[in-house]
Formats: sequence, C-alpha cells, structure tokens
Amino acid sequence: MNFGVKMQGGEPAPVMKVSESEGKLEGLAAAVTPNKNSGNSSCGGALSSSSSNSSRGGSTKGWQYSDHMESVNGYLMKYTNLVTGWQYRFFVLNNEAGLLEYFVNEQSRNQKPRGTLQLAGAVISPSDEDSHTFTVNAASGEQYKLRATDAKERQHWVSRLQICTQHHTEAIGKMMSHAEGQQRDLMRRIECLPASGLLSSLDQDLLMLKATSMATMNCLNDCFHILQLQHASHQKGALPPGATIEWLEPKIPLSNHYRNGAEQFAAEQSKPMAAPEAQCAAESGVLAREPEDIDADDEVEDTCDNKEDDLGAVEEQRSVILHLLSQLKLGMDLTRVVLPTFILEKRSLLEMYADFMSHPDLFLGITNGATPEDRMIRFVEYYLTSFHEGRKGAIAKKPYNPIIGETFHCSWRMPKNQVASGVSGSSSTPAVGNHAPLTEEAPSQAVSDCYTVRFVAEQVSHHPPVSGFYAECAERKMCVNAHVWTKSKFLGMSIGVTMVGEGVLCLLEHGEEYTFSLPCAYARSILTVPWVELGGKVSVNCAKTGYSASITFHTKPFYGGKLHRVTAEVKYNITNTVVCRVQGEWNSVLEFTYSNGETKYVDLAKLAVTKKRVRPLEKQDPFESRRLWKNVTDSLRDSEIDKATEHKRSLEERQRTEERLRTETGTPWKTKYFIKEGDGWVYHKPLWKGIPSQPAE
Repeated sequence: MNFGVKMQGGEPAPVMKVSESEGKLEGLAAAVTPNKNSGNSSCGGALSSSSSNSSRGGSTKGWQYSDHMESVNGYLMKYTNLVTGWQYRFFVLNNEAGLLEYFVNEQSRNQKPRGTLQLAGAVISPSDEDSHTFTVNAASGEQYKLRATDAKERQHWVSRLQICTQHHTEAIGKMMSHAEGQQRDLMRRIECLPASGLLSSLDQDLLMLKATSMATMNCLNDCFHILQLQHASHQKGALPPGATIEWLEPKIPLSNHYRNGAEQFAAEQSKPMAAPEAQCAAESGVLAREPEDIDADDEVEDTCDNKEDDLGAVEEQRSVILHLLSQLKLGMDLTRVVLPTFILEKRSLLEMYADFMSHPDLFLGITNGATPEDRMIRFVEYYLTSFHEGRKGAIAKKPYNPIIGETFHCSWRMPKNQVASGVSGSSSTPAVGNHAPLTEEAPSQAVSDCYTVRFVAEQVSHHPPVSGFYAECAERKMCVNAHVWTKSKFLGMSIGVTMVGEGVLCLLEHGEEYTFSLPCAYARSILTVPWVELGGKVSVNCAKTGYSASITFHTKPFYGGKLHRVTAEVKYNITNTVVCRVQGEWNSVLEFTYSNGETKYVDLAKLAVTKKRVRPLEKQDPFESRRLWKNVTDSLRDSEIDKATEHKRSLEERQRTEERLRTETGTPWKTKYFIKEGDGWVYHKPLWKGIPSQPAE
C-alpha cells in the first residue's frame, strides 16, 4: 500500500511504499525539509523518500497527511499481565514529540497518560499470530502488545507509527552529524592558530576545550550507536548468547601535535621485544610454578628509595594527558587502557600492598589486647594508620599493573621491646600519646630478640586483575589473608579505583577472626597536580566477640571542607554500644575518644616506619616484582621515558602472547602460592592450618 505525502503547497511529495503484508517501511526518509508556510516550526517539515513507486507500478492511492504529520488517536486493545488479558485503552500518536501515549479512555486524555513510549529507535512489528495484533518495541526495552479491530486498522496504525519512528530516529542522526561538523570545525579553527603568541594552538585552555569536546562527542556517538544496535537487534532477532555491545573506537583522527606524545602509550603490537624481556619470556614457559620457601636470612634491609616527587614530567606531557582524556568516556573501565608510562610509580602494585605493613609494631600489638574490645580498637588503629605510607610522594602516580604469576616477598623484623603489650585503649590510654620511634640499636639486635613478620603477594588472575597477599607472625600466632580486585573508572577530571575483595585477620591465640574491606581511591586533578584521596565506607567485624567497626573515608566536598577526613565507630553489637569514636585525617593526626571520656592522639608523621627486608635481585625469581620490572624502574629513575615504555610494552606483549597460547591449548593458569576457595583466594600454607586456634571462650 502506498502513502502519498501531500505538502501544504498542494504539490505531492515523493511516495513512500509500505508493504501491506509485513507493514514494514521499505522507503526510508532521506531528509527533513523545513516548511516556511507551516506554523509549527518544530515539525514543519516534509518527509521525502529517494525511492519511487513508479518503477513497481504501484497505485498512488493511500492515506494523505500534511507536512506537520498530524497526530492519530483511537481505541486499541492492550495486553497487560496485570489482569492477564486484553483491555481497551485510548491511544494517541503524538507525531510532534515522537511519543505513543495511552489513557484509560478518551475522556481522560487531558490527564497524565497511563503510559508513554518514545518512538525514536523503536521497532513496530505486525504479529504473525493473527491479522489484528502488532507490537511496539521501544529502544528502552519496554514493549506494548496491541490489537486493532481489523487488518486495515492495524495497517493504518503500523504505517503511521513507522513513519513517525523513522522521522525522529533520523532527526537524532542529523543532529549528531550537525554537532560533529561543528566540533570538527572547532578543532580545525584551534589547530589553525599559530604555535606561539598571545593565543596559540597549544594554549592549555584550548587543548582542554578540544579534549572535552571530543570526549563529549564520543559519548554521544556511543549512545546513538547503542540505540542503532538495539534497533537492529529487534529487527533481526535477539543477539546471540554472550554477545556484548563494545565501545566504539574514536572516529576523529588525532591532530599532528598530539601524535608525538601519544606514541609513548600507543599499544604497538608489531615492535620487537627488548632482549631482557624476550629472554624472560622464553624462561617463563619452563619456570617451576611450585611454591618456594624463602629463607629470611637471605633478606636484607631495603635500601631502595623511590620517592615520587617529580612534577616536571607531568607538566611536560600535558598534551599527552589531554589526548588520553579525549579518548576516555565517563564510567569507562580502565583495566584494558594502556596508560602513559610517565605517570607510573617505580614499583608494582604488589609491593604497594606490602607497605600496608610498614608499622609492624601496631600490627603485632593487636593480639596483646587484654579484652575483645581492646583488640578491636587496636585493629582499627592499625588499619587507619596503614594507608599513609603507601603514598610515595605528594603527586598521584600509578603502580605497575602486576603480570599474572608475578610475586613479591619481603619481611620485617620488629624488636620485641617495641611492641606494645598489656592493656591499651579506654582503661589506660594517656590523653596524648605517640608511638616512640625505633632506637638506633634496634637494627643490631639479635634475631631472637625480634619478631619476624613475613609477607608474600601474587597476581593470581589477569582478567579480572586479582591480587592475593598474606602476612604472618608465627611466634605471635597471627596472620592476615586478603584478595583484592582493582576496578578503575574514568570520572571526568579524576580516576576512581574500587578495591573489590576482603581480608581476614586471624588471632589464633584468641580464636578470633576479623573480616575487613578496603576503601576506594581517587586520583584527583589529573590535568594539574594529581593527588590521591580515599573515599567510601568500610567495615570490620569479629563474629565471635560481637564487636564491629564502621569506618568512613570522606571525600572533599566541592566547596570548603578538609582533605583526607576519616571517621570511625567501634561498637559492641549485642548492646549496640559505641565504645570508641575516631576522627581526623588518615595521613595526619587521628583522635581516639573512648567510652570513659579519655582521648588519645596519634600523629602519623611521628610514627616509626620499619623498613622491609627483601632479597637482592640476583637471588630473586625472574617473576618477582623488582626483578621483573627492573628495566622499567631503572629507565624511569633515569628519566628515559621512551626506554621505560619499550620495556613495559615488552612485558605486556609477553603476557598477551602467553594468554593466547593458554587459550588455544586449553591450559589453565596454575597459581604458585594461592588457592581459589569460593570467590576468594587463600594462601596455600596459612598459619591456621599448622597452629590450631584457641576454642571459643
């Protein structure tokens, strides 16, 4: 059946052909042309088609409608699951707004509609079950199943709905094309500016404008692309199982003055591997994956100092950061994004986790608490003081992403006379107190006069990126086991990292287990001076004793407020009594207020930091962090960014190659130190297997 389009000027527009049996629009509207005579400026356009019915000899008889696409209304039966059947409802096709609305009856059409469907991107399909039924599938996923009185009425509704749908879907595409043209014109105008002068093409504000405008257009393009995919999937049937909609690659080419900087982090797969990494790759296939017992006597006090205080590299590479931002989208997962090398710390993420144990005196002192309340408070004190040492400088940088199978070993020796004993907390806490720093004689003390805390971490999975780490002090009968899955997301001018996972501290002497989680981390102001803050709520629970702690890391408000604020409450769940409150900054001073009114202040700047002990590089396994990343670290330390990038790319390419080989051969990855149990990972020889815990008191 053909529908001629009659324009207000009296001259017929090209005819649009609609199949009577299928009710599908065969001719697609090619343009929406403004009508100067129309009083409705928002939809005063004539729908035209590039196809002609004359070649097929079709009749020109059909419904006529004016160029502003007059609305259609009438009663249809709507299927609803609420009453499991069909109900008469009054429907209105609002062509101007591109909406299909329905009301209980015609008399209520001046009230709020009972339901509304957006028709842009929708699919209108006649049903095969009979000649009266059809469905309207909106891009949102909502569906109306409708029934007309006869086939002719169904055809009338289907054709009008399809024409309106096509009109508004194309309108979105035309707006997108227009916006893209304006954005490209903006890019050209900026790039035509001189390279120097009062207003140059390298002006930071203009670069920022280019990056944000490109990111905005990419987001809009992706939304429109998803809309099109949904439309196509409805027409061709459901997507195959497991199919996903992937983000599109950027459509706008890089400008020349971006490309040089971008080469530092472009994933060029074709370049050959550097010799040391190639050799390590050859070794990796034959390396034993059996656990290795590390001799603590082989470890020496760490002399490596990798403070991150170089702001110059970030300032010099501003255009690279701007380009990177232009490729990212809000909420985008950064797990597979190759970041520029100059923003990396000179250590692996596995080593960063080890820095949580930089105050072993506080860790070991937990089990010395005389009561369950005291032990929970001690754990909270240790927990809140464990984050500041993980930062190696004021500027926020990112540790290396560990390679699957990568490990890190270290230990700490803590003089026994430096570990707090007896009761602390509410019963004997001084008003103001700090932990005394280690004495000069401490390093020379005999091993028998020291507690040894041993630490091992392993990257147990690549997708998702999961790290497992374990620490123990056998003499104190205490250990901690944790697994962490890092999820990074782009948030505009900051990057958020969610630490998914759980840790368990076991005090075998008391038969207690403390479960805890980790806060989110945010890299803020990534275009100026990046800095890190923590955010979110975490909890600590001991099921046996009934004590718990709720800890909140507060992010800075947009206006005013302090940085790095943290608050906490330690509670006895059985009586719902708060026994201790904490407030302060997690990198500065913490104030502990106990139920008896006493207060203690902990100044983190004055806390003693015990250096970890590590084996020399020559005694380390090729997959241990420092040996594995040695070439990257040395290049970064020498400010040779290009070399660091090449070494980093070689390691990543080796990991991809080995992963492809395992996939092709169906060979599962075998971990070395951690065993998967349920959703978590557990150290293969935890202390609780060798030392039985005390029975419940």
